[in-house]
Amino acid sequence: MKVIYLHHSGFLVETEYVMLLFDYVGGPVPRLNPEKTVVILASHRHGDHFDPKIFELGAGHPDARWILSYDIWKKRIPEVYQSYVPQICRIRPGERLELPAGDIKITVSAYKSTDEGVAFIVEADGRTIYHAGDLNDWYWEEETDAWNHSMQADYLRELKKIHADGHHPDVAMIPVDPRLEQWFYLGLSEFMREVGAEMIFPMHFWKEYDIINKIKNHPSSVGYCGRIAQINREGQEFEC
Repeated sequence: MKVIYLHHSGFLVETEYVMLLFDYVGGPVPRLNPEKTVVILASHRHGDHFDPKIFELGAGHPDARWILSYDIWKKRIPEVYQSYVPQICRIRPGERLELPAGDIKITVSAYKSTDEGVAFIVEADGRTIYHAGDLNDWYWEEETDAWNHSMQADYLRELKKIHADGHHPDVAMIPVDPRLEQWFYLGLSEFMREVGAEMIFPMHFWKEYDIINKIKNHPSSVGYCGRIAQINREGQEFEC
C-alpha cells in the first residue's frame, strides 16, 4: 500500500485495486489510475478539508465515487456535477456504506467529529484506513476546564465506538495541530491508547513540519514513535 502526503490533511492512499483520495484541497495533483476504482472523500465543509475541485479531479475517471460528509450542502457541488448519481453519496455519523466495485469490497464507515462532519474508516483490499477529518481532542488553553473536559469526553466516546466496531487501522491519519500548543499530542496519544494503528500519519499541522519530530520525541509517543511517518514535504510517498 502506498500513501502520498498531498497538503494539510490531504492524502492519496493506493492499494492494488483501489485509490482513496482524502480531503484534497491542494498540493500535488494526484494521478488517478483509470484501471483502479477511485473513491474521493471529504470529511466536512471547512475550506481546509473540502474544495469543489475534487469533482473536476475525478470527472474523467471511468469508475470514480465521491463520499461527502452530510454537512457539505448540495449547493457546494458545481451544477455540472450534480447529476452524478449514484457516484456522489453523503454519509452521516453511524452510517456504513458498501460500494459496488466488481470483485473488490469497499466499505466506508463514518464517526461523529468533535468539530464538523465525520471521520472515516475505509476498508478496501483487506486494508483498513482511518482518516480523522477534524475528529480530535481540541484542547484549547483559552477555553474553560468544563469545555475542554466535555471535548475530551466526546472524543473518547467516538474512539470507543471505533474500538467496539473492531477496527485496528493499518494506516491512521490524525491531527497534530501546533495551534493547540502544549496539548498538540493529546488526540494522537488517546487514539493510540484506545484504538491503535500500524502506521500513523500526522496531519493538520499547517506546514509546520518540525512538529513531526516534536511528536516523535514526545514522551507520549514512547512505544510507537517508530510508527509515525516522517513527513517533510508535499508529494512525499510512503510504502506501508
